[in-house]
Amino acid sequence: MPDLKKFSSGLRFGGIAATYALGALGGGLALAAGMPLGMLFGSLLVTALAAGFGLRLFGHPVAVPQKWRFVLVPVIGVAIGAHFPPDFLDHAARWWISLAGLVLFVPLAHALSFLLYRRLGRIDGRTAFFAAMPGGFIEALDLGEKAGAAMPMLIMLQFLRLFLCILFIPLGFALFSGQAVGSSSGLAMAGGEGQMDARDGSILLACAVLGWWGAARLRLPAAVLAGPLALSAIAHVAGLTEAAPPGWMVVLTQGVLGTALGARFSGFDRRQLLQALWLSAISVAALLGLAGIFAMLLAVPTGEPAPAVLLAFAPGGISEMSLVALSLQLAVVYVTLHHLARIVLAVIVARIGLALMPRLATEPKPQY
Repeated sequence: MPDLKKFSSGLRFGGIAATYALGALGGGLALAAGMPLGMLFGSLLVTALAAGFGLRLFGHPVAVPQKWRFVLVPVIGVAIGAHFPPDFLDHAARWWISLAGLVLFVPLAHALSFLLYRRLGRIDGRTAFFAAMPGGFIEALDLGEKAGAAMPMLIMLQFLRLFLCILFIPLGFALFSGQAVGSSSGLAMAGGEGQMDARDGSILLACAVLGWWGAARLRLPAAVLAGPLALSAIAHVAGLTEAAPPGWMVVLTQGVLGTALGARFSGFDRRQLLQALWLSAISVAALLGLAGIFAMLLAVPTGEPAPAVLLAFAPGGISEMSLVALSLQLAVVYVTLHHLARIVLAVIVARIGLALMPRLATEPKPQY
């Protein structure tokens, strides 16, 4: 028999079940209230508050195994692949302009966040440098740890980048465009309207499993999403299937992702968390403003609406930003491909910046 304790990262199943139930409750209430991207937003917010305040659920801490969310992330990739049109290459021929814009945006965004963390927060140079990476959460933590960054602060700043983007972007779209992001039942997303037989289901499952495995073997960025997306796109463009994951599965994925992200707030020092929160809020707001400038400049030459370009440049997590694009039916292929490119560019810029480490290493580290 498999070692269930190892599979659950040492957590008790009662606590895991209670945490997911709390996330489902928060997501369900947010959906009922018509909140933007309700299941993701509600589950994230409720579990984050519970974890941050140290709430115990039937004697258990708010916690779930973070790796469990990977089981459902391929759903997003397969759903995005279903959006690839037959004339995809005709559309993509214009996207090189905004991809070139990313080459300028990523170092500018990195430098802007770095200066904010250093000047406003007095964060030490090594921690500020890797916390300022506008993409590649896992890569930022790995590089920062090897460089001697203060890991608790680095984790909080990088995590809050993802967290605040999920909060700010759907609310911003709802406020400024008047368009609800994934409100109501959330079933108007990809796959919610079509029929899927056993053959279609087998093809989509194969895209998810083989795509993830193949991308991981090739060490592609965001392999859990990129691989299923690529195989799903090939299958749909080749006419093997026209099906997509049902809407309820996309909503379930939102809940699992939101609960997992919210549970990460457990165990953080509250004083440090408050410092990281206001610094991250300023940084994310500044980067979204910068993304807005690029969106206004690039919308016409790329032939994509400005909101899609903004979403493509937003410094959020690729899975979460892809869910927003799916919910809005807003150039989801364009948005996701740009986020994949953003992660690669962020890591490249950070590795080039390692040349600065000898100078940063001589600076005193503040006591957090």
